[in-house]
Amino acid sequence: MTPFTTFLRDNAAFLFAGGLLAFTSSFGQTFFISIFAGQIMEEFSLSHGQWGVIYSIGTAASAAVMLWSGALTDRFRVRNLGVVVLLGLAGASVVMAGNPWGWLLPVSIFLLRLTGQGMTSHIATVAMARWFVATRGRALAVAGTGIALGEALLPLLFVWVMAFVDWRLLWLAAGLFVLMVVPLMHRLLRQERTPQSLAESDNVTGMQDRHWTRGQMLRHPLFWCMLPAIMGPSAFVTALFFQQVHLSEMKGWSHVSFVALFPLYTTVVTVFMLLSGWAIDRFGTARLMPWYQVPIALSFLVMASAESLFGAALAYALMGVTSGANATLPAAFWAEFYGTRNLGGIKAVATAAMVLGSAIGPAITGLLIDAGMPFTTQMSGIAVWFIASSLLLTFGVIRARPSLARAA
Repeated sequence: MTPFTTFLRDNAAFLFAGGLLAFTSSFGQTFFISIFAGQIMEEFSLSHGQWGVIYSIGTAASAAVMLWSGALTDRFRVRNLGVVVLLGLAGASVVMAGNPWGWLLPVSIFLLRLTGQGMTSHIATVAMARWFVATRGRALAVAGTGIALGEALLPLLFVWVMAFVDWRLLWLAAGLFVLMVVPLMHRLLRQERTPQSLAESDNVTGMQDRHWTRGQMLRHPLFWCMLPAIMGPSAFVTALFFQQVHLSEMKGWSHVSFVALFPLYTTVVTVFMLLSGWAIDRFGTARLMPWYQVPIALSFLVMASAESLFGAALAYALMGVTSGANATLPAAFWAEFYGTRNLGGIKAVATAAMVLGSAIGPAITGLLIDAGMPFTTQMSGIAVWFIASSLLLTFGVIRARPSLARAA
């Protein structure tokens, strides 16, 4: 196995490009958008449920478009497609900054979610999974530190600055930052590796030694066993970040104090992202997938009963274990089980499901809050979801592993 320092040095430009894309996707991620929830609900006179439904409409629409746009990574180089998407993300930030009408909020959310959480993060993970084979896990882990850095720094920074600066100006600042990333990205990838859809000799097969198409994947039972595990973290981690203002109020914690725990969460995410990257290259994804969502089930049980910020910190640490592994395992899983020739289109379905999950989570939890069920009460049911999805995924992987062994 290549020494880690040598791996970083030899692939610095590609890894930094992936990490930069992942970091920039933060401006379309729930953990960033949700820090403005209080200002948005006050500005447009929205309840928790109404804001959750608006957020879900925009996010669900972006998931639908992802089924088409995600497959573009099989046709275009990252330096070209990435620039177009980043320009779209900058424009979406400007739209959010200048939006004066409540009816336009779903459009603003749609643009942010499609270009940010959807396409920017999708391009980053597909590029890492395609450009690297023997070191795929480590590449995904290193690039994934970009979004971990965004989770650690941006909420705390923007919540603090919001005490002095109008929230709309902060969205303009976000758009300006994204524009500054564009020329840097183009320069980093001036000698970009070719997409494997254009370099047939570099394709890696999946189960049954085949190059699976998107349609074939959808007809295979393993995808449907994987689907709840894809949607779960997206739905319920998104809901936790989305309802952070409500949760802080229910627990009697200040919002700033609660947000101050994010760096701890991000530290654990980063550690387990790197550990899972090493483990993928050492053991493969089949041995790891059934177990990685157990810690997040425990985290929701701990958060529900937490009476102090120490309890919340423990819950965040447990959640970080799963979130760190979630940044690398699923992306490597698709490449390992279904091959890399059509990876962009295959992973576009997974990304769309993930984005759809992030649409469902805030809507359901917001409506339940409006109906009188606090988010803390909902957390036991969320824990049950993760245990059930882990059992289903275990069943699917056990059935599929013989086909993977024959391919190897």
